[in-house]
Amino acid sequence: MKFSDQERALLQVLQADAALSLADVAAQSGMATSTVWRKVQEFEKLGLIRGRVALLDPAKADARLCVFATVRLADHAEASINGFATVIRAYPQIMEAHAISGTADYILKIRCKDVEAYEGFMTHTLLRSPLVKSVVSSFSLKELKYTTALPL
Repeated sequence: MKFSDQERALLQVLQADAALSLADVAAQSGMATSTVWRKVQEFEKLGLIRGRVALLDPAKADARLCVFATVRLADHAEASINGFATVIRAYPQIMEAHAISGTADYILKIRCKDVEAYEGFMTHTLLRSPLVKSVVSSFSLKELKYTTALPL
């Protein structure tokens, strides 16, 4: 999707803080308030703006541990792939899931309180699933960069 300079500025302001008032967004993006409102409605209708959320601090939300787990499925039948997608959507600890290339089939970003909570989660969920052949976990030692803003 191509954006004008004003649209790009608007989207950058919204990505930085979607809780700003329309007047503040308009002032920061150099657009009239009515234009901002119309553009936001248009971008939501197009599906470009998927939602507006509050970003929580994982440590303060008792989800300090971040784990990246690569998963290999037992087989690649369509039913297994669809079943795995259903399984992972059921767990709020799984923040992201991506089908990947390479030796694993998926990579999951999982947030838990601590290592014990992660072990319990894995033992009672993914490792019990007949859909899963193996899981390799890598624990984040330090978050160097985190953003939800897309480059425009």
